[in-house]
Amino acid sequence: MTRRILLVAHPRRPEAQHLAGDVASRLHAAGIEVALLPEEAEAVHLGHNPNVVLADPADPARGCELVCVLGGDGTILRGAAMSRGTDAPLLGVNLGHVGFLAEAEREDLQETVERIVSRDYEVEERMTLEVRAHHDGELIASSWALNEVTVEKAARERMLELIVEVDGRPLSTWGCDGVVMATPTGSTAYAFSAGGPVVWPDVEAMMVVPLAAHALFARPLVVGPRCRLAVEVLADTEGSGVLWCDGARMVELPPGARIEVCRSDTPVRLARMSASPFTDRLVAKFDLSVAGWRGAGRRASGGPGPGRRRGSGPGPSTGGDHSVAPATD
Repeated sequence: MTRRILLVAHPRRPEAQHLAGDVASRLHAAGIEVALLPEEAEAVHLGHNPNVVLADPADPARGCELVCVLGGDGTILRGAAMSRGTDAPLLGVNLGHVGFLAEAEREDLQETVERIVSRDYEVEERMTLEVRAHHDGELIASSWALNEVTVEKAARERMLELIVEVDGRPLSTWGCDGVVMATPTGSTAYAFSAGGPVVWPDVEAMMVVPLAAHALFARPLVVGPRCRLAVEVLADTEGSGVLWCDGARMVELPPGARIEVCRSDTPVRLARMSASPFTDRLVAKFDLSVAGWRGAGRRASGGPGPGRRRGSGPGPSTGGDHSVAPATD
């Protein structure tokens, strides 16, 4: 059976256009079919390339073993929409700025293609959110998000009056610019910019982060993965709201609208080539200073490392040290 890769490239980045042709040629030389959406194939000048087949816009990842994205986080989120609900994992090559969702950088492209050809990667599932919006008893929107669902004010000069609900119980009313409901994956995106906590990807949780709320109780919240969140736009609020899912899929929210958010049963599958811990990714992506850290030296001299307490002896069952492998992103 012919192997097929769906290639998703930023249509307006000259670098993405050049690299898309390079990747398509390399994969074709390895006997792998490359598919692109028709409009993207034209945008990156591959519409008439014999090495490329045109994907079905209604189901672009059908029959593909992998979705490879060339671009920043926005393009990767677009690729996630194509891969979600299929067996094809998503692998991002960062051509943007931070690129937190990307697995590889531009300079790693040759190695990335080689590992795609040899299927040398692991697959990790990331939690997504399901969102429904109602007004006057009618469903007005249904969508999903990998990073976050946000309810924001529609007009700059108007504050939005919202009430937040957790598991069917009212929590607090906020006069605010909006509220972000995020996954652990999204904790380093909009929620992070709004002052929310960074949550490690293997933690199953959801975050609720208010945006410029005029209230004493206006702190980021971390709730369990089975919680059901709801936000209501108060009927007597002076302004209307806007619903965003991962910065896209917008719908207007009139006064009285209700937005319900919960964990989705359908995750996004990410292809991972690096076993580096999430801590290392965080340090690298945000260029964090770790000068003066002496942990490696302490472990080398027999001091307590990960999974070992100072003064603890050998484990009773094996007679050896019980080490704990670092979690991977």
